[in-house]
Amino acid sequence: MTLMNTQTDWNRLADKALQGELLTMEEGLAVLEADDDELLAVMQAAFKVRKHFYGKKVKLNLIINAKSGLCPEDCGYCSQSIVSKAPIQKYPLLEKDVLVDGARRAMELKVGTYCIVASGRGPTNRELNEVVEAVKEIKATMPMKICTCLGILSEEQAGLLAEAGVDRYNHNLNTSKSNFNNITTTHTYDDRVNTVEKVKASGMSPCSGAIVGMGESNEEIVEIAYALRQLDADSIPVNFLNSIKGTPLENNKELNPRKCLKVLALMRLINPSKEIRVAGGREVNLRSMQVLGLYAANSVFVGDYLTTEGQEATEDHKMIEDMGFEIEICAL
Repeated sequence: MTLMNTQTDWNRLADKALQGELLTMEEGLAVLEADDDELLAVMQAAFKVRKHFYGKKVKLNLIINAKSGLCPEDCGYCSQSIVSKAPIQKYPLLEKDVLVDGARRAMELKVGTYCIVASGRGPTNRELNEVVEAVKEIKATMPMKICTCLGILSEEQAGLLAEAGVDRYNHNLNTSKSNFNNITTTHTYDDRVNTVEKVKASGMSPCSGAIVGMGESNEEIVEIAYALRQLDADSIPVNFLNSIKGTPLENNKELNPRKCLKVLALMRLINPSKEIRVAGGREVNLRSMQVLGLYAANSVFVGDYLTTEGQEATEDHKMIEDMGFEIEICAL
């Protein structure tokens, strides 16, 4: 591999990204394997691209765990899966009024995108109808973008969500195709790709991302970045494994803050114009270096995640303000 160890080298990658050129595998690996002494230079290159497309604005997103546990899938990272022994709350889909109240709380926290997430392989007709009715009420009363994440969809289901006013649908690829069977066996990588394609066909904005820290190689991290570029996902959540006791991946603790920052820089350089979001596992993996993540990412989750606690939203507001960035207010 050609070593890259000067600011000029990293700026060259930034310029290449801004010109729409795809980084080579060698260049992608150079980002991930950069010496820690080069970390700030790598982040500066990512920031050059981020600033070109998004300035210093930060988009806020908030999750409501609309249905917890009760999932037949065997995803090794997930505390809600059928193979998990993690002691989590388990409940069926929340009623419409609870989902609407969650959107009101999101507005109070300056959140632009409210994410309704439900466990399971895919929604039943009753669950889909409940979400549809909640979305209609939210869209009629609040200037709020809505993302739903309900699992594998049929074309008809995607159409109903789009018609109700759902702006974005999330279905993560999670890991590279070559690593997928090591993580999940009850559905396939292609199942996930097909759902994202149905989302795109329905007119909803596609959201799809990755989880890093599941035993994948650096080459496989570059592969997933390439795959998300090819999929043309508008929004890319980058999750860092929060290894939960009771899940098959409970002992995976391979990440450190510097590696996480390099992953975010890679995602920005390979997907230069896309919304890159620092997602699950931010607090436990980036720790005191969370703020640097926003030099590559232009979006962040605030509040709690699905079954794990997040940082207080007010602390995120302070973090954004302290670094001289600005919360992007939703404009529909």
